[in-house]
This record gives sequence, structure tokens and C-alpha cells, in this order.
Amino acid sequence: MRVLIVEDEPFLAEAIRDGLRLEAIAADLAGDGDTALEQLSVNRYDVVVLDRDIPGPNGDEIARRLARSAESPRILMLTAAARLHEKESGFEAGADDYLTKPFALRELVLRLRALERRPSAGAPPVQEYAGVRLDAFRREVYRDGRYVALTRKQFAVLAVLMAAGGGVVSAEDLLERAWDENADPFTNAVRITISTLRKRLGEPWVIETVPGVGYRLAAVPGATP
Repeated sequence: MRVLIVEDEPFLAEAIRDGLRLEAIAADLAGDGDTALEQLSVNRYDVVVLDRDIPGPNGDEIARRLARSAESPRILMLTAAARLHEKESGFEAGADDYLTKPFALRELVLRLRALERRPSAGAPPVQEYAGVRLDAFRREVYRDGRYVALTRKQFAVLAVLMAAGGGVVSAEDLLERAWDENADPFTNAVRITISTLRKRLGEPWVIETVPGVGYRLAAVPGATP
């Protein structure tokens, strides 16, 4: 999952980002509305954690703009505005969920996981392909009924491949979806993570390398490493 945190309090924003990264959630920061819109125009995000009271276009305006898009990310408003009519106006602006400050980071993570598992573009909450079963909310993976323990980054990469449903995903796309904006585009992190993920899932290999293109889940196990 990749999240954009739109928050003008730097220490809070950085604390949220660092906490989400520990949960294998890639997170970028935007301190004002203009930066947020710029980030949204160039990156794909699964959820926007959106403060309402920010410089530039405020949270409500950003939510309304996103709501007009056919493939907009989910919106979780994170704000001190706690009155019922304030929450109501937030949902009317386009919020999918609403969390008031102060809050527990664990609750934010749980809400993000819940938003992630909501069906989007026909995607089921639990994905299965080629004998691999991935439950994003419970963070569990099984291969032919056998539980597979994965690191946070391995899980994130597998989730992107599962969502592609056997389609090829480039290393660049994996880097964009499973890492954050600070990832080095020339890093070999994707290749290394794919290699270790293959070993965790076990033989016959289920992740196939498409030379010069990227990676995909093989419909028939026994893929090329």
C-alpha cells in the first residue's frame, strides 16, 4: 500500500510516516494543498491521509477534486474537527473514513488496512492466484494451504503482483507501489526482494521474470527465476 500524508505539522507528519513504514506502508508527505495536488498528479496512491486545515487548497477542496476522478484513491480525513456536523461535511466532501486528533497510530493503521481491503475496480478483499492466497487485512499469505511468513517489504511486493492478476509489473512500477518517493530508482532492492520472496514462497517458483519487462505471477508454477 502507498499512502500520501497531507499534514502541515511537520513533526506529526514525520511521526505518522515513520510509523506507517514500520507497518510496510509506503508513505509520502505533503505539507500543503498545492504540494498534495502535485504529488497526486504524478504518483498513484491507495489512500490519502488528509488534514482538513492546511495551507493552499484545503482538505475539503482536495477531497472534492479527488471525488470527481473515476480512479481516485481512498480518503481518510485526519483532523481536529470532531463535531458531528464537521464530520458530516467531511464525508459530503468525499471522505471514505474520518479519524479525529488525538489518535492512536495503531487505529490509523487498522483503518488504512480496512480501506485497502474494500473492493476497488472489482478486486476482492482476499486475493488468490496460482495457489497463493493473500489476505491484506490480516497480513497473511498461504501457498497451497501452507502459511508463508514474509517480511513487510516482501508482503508489499507480493500484494502488487497479486493485484496485477498475472499481468506483468515492471521493476519501476514495483518500486513506485511498494516503496516511497525517496527510493533510489537505480537500486537493486526490487530484484533482491523478488529473489527472497521466491524462496519464501517455495518451489515450484510462482514468480516469473519477463526479461527486459518485469515480473508476474505464473499461471502454471515452475516459472523462470
